Amino acid sequence: MQQRRTLRDDLLDAAAALIIERGFRRVRMQDVADAVSVSRQTVYNEFGDKWRLAQALTLRENDRYLDGVDAAFTRHEDLYSAVTAAVVYTLSTAADDPLKKAILTGTGSEDLLPLMTTRAEPVLFAAKRRIIAHLLRQWPQLDAAEVPELTDAVVRLTLSHIVLPVDPPEVVAARLARLVARYLGDERGAAAIKPEADGTGAAPFTL
Repeated sequence: MQQRRTLRDDLLDAAAALIIERGFRRVRMQDVADAVSVSRQTVYNEFGDKWRLAQALTLRENDRYLDGVDAAFTRHEDLYSAVTAAVVYTLSTAADDPLKKAILTGTGSEDLLPLMTTRAEPVLFAAKRRIIAHLLRQWPQLDAAEVPELTDAVVRLTLSHIVLPVDPPEVVAARLARLVARYLGDERGAAAIKPEADGTGAAPFTL
């Protein structure tokens, strides 16, 4: 059943479209209100200010990414393959996401970048909470004390590659999946990568 849309959804959709079109700095709360045919005060009542509007938009987009991560996990039985698929999905989707591009490189992007760097705590917390819950639900044999620590590290590393991509998504995913498999004792997964698997001819990242 299709989820019921709310005024908040409409406002966030409008804000996203305007940020993509103009860049964050050139978007006013009045512009968001006009796009949805409501008063500017309605937008302020819903979000408080422009920064909180941007934060709410980032958190909603984060939830959509996490839906894809959940789906990637569910499609795979072994942890190594699941983490590989989830990281590839996240990095590939981010690379093609016009809103992510606007946040990272658009007009006024320096105003939004803290949402993914120095002030990314809400995004990180939401991601870790959902991923930890899914991991322990799908693989109950995992050590519940170790999963949060590793999830924190992998989420932060993945986010850093969204902000500053260096290697292809498949290469990053292979490295992080190997890290997870080794740390959590999935020996089959840890041995799954051959030195040439990252396509560079060099040995993959190891600890």
